[in-house]
Amino acid sequence: MITKEEIINLLNQDLTKEYSAAVQYIQHSAVLTGPSFQSIQKELLIHADEEIIHAKSLANQITFLGGIPTMDVSERFTSNENIELLKQDLKGEYDAINRYKERIEQAEQLKEYGLRRALEDILIIEEEHARDLQDALEKN
Repeated sequence: MITKEEIINLLNQDLTKEYSAAVQYIQHSAVLTGPSFQSIQKELLIHADEEIIHAKSLANQITFLGGIPTMDVSERFTSNENIELLKQDLKGEYDAINRYKERIEQAEQLKEYGLRRALEDILIIEEEHARDLQDALEKN
């Protein structure tokens, strides 16, 4: 059984990754080149905005649980190759999907149903991001 303190720490780790994802999406959108990447460039900026929304949600949940939201940023990745940029983003989305599925189970254990719901909402968007990236990679 997970403790409230443990889930706060895990949520703060998730928060660092949300901050990083937003930064990475902004940078990747700016450096993608070529006409076949124009639509995904725009989509990456939408993803960045959604990652900030996730960060706000996590910060609020952490505070509600009695923790202090971190300001730390996790590792970011970049490349000179368009396809590699998208693969980096997709890898990050798969990581987020797995983490949020685990967090949802942990919130359920703690009977923190509001947290569970907030995490489910984040998970839905992360899965959408993964689909967008998969589609872009299949087209290129």
